[in-house]
Amino acid sequence: MNFISTLLGNLNYPTIFFLMLLESTVVPVPSEFVVTPAAYHAAGGSLNVLLIILYATVGADVGASINYFVAKYVGRPVVYRFANSRLGHLCLLNQEKIEKSEKYFDDHGVAATLTGRFVPVIRHLISIPAGLARMNYWKFLLFTTIGAGGWHSVLAALGWYLHAIVPEEQLNDKITEYAEYIKLAIIALLLAAAAYFIIKRIINKKKGL
Repeated sequence: MNFISTLLGNLNYPTIFFLMLLESTVVPVPSEFVVTPAAYHAAGGSLNVLLIILYATVGADVGASINYFVAKYVGRPVVYRFANSRLGHLCLLNQEKIEKSEKYFDDHGVAATLTGRFVPVIRHLISIPAGLARMNYWKFLLFTTIGAGGWHSVLAALGWYLHAIVPEEQLNDKITEYAEYIKLAIIALLLAAAAYFIIKRIINKKKGL
């Protein structure tokens, strides 16, 4: 963790890529404390915000791909065994979290690899059920890229905005505060979208009758 803390204190494009790769595997690296501070500094001219989003998204793609292929080729029993191991617990994993991500994937289908990138806890684990289900890899990669790119764009916009109103010593506290609002807003939007499609499907079925 000291190694990760050092990287968080020295954000550049390679560290952004590497930390987002870790976040998309099983290492608990919160993306809001990587992309948002990087964008904060980009607003001050030290980094390019578009490159931040690009490196973060490519890192997420690589990390998610690792999870996908490991799950695809080792299978559910080994994944569960790791989640329940001491190392898995050090990574803040357990079988319940894996099962939760599987349920999300089952409930939302292949699109879960896109929408799941916006959902806390699910975000870095959704690639595991995709691998277990042997989802087409290129479709998985496309949806992961769109979802991760969208999430990183939201975080980058937050960092850019905070640069104008918050001194750097207050940045982490404000990120924590605003990130909760963003998560709640995204969850509300996802629920509203799900409700819309469900209602639309019911209406179409009734029309078909």
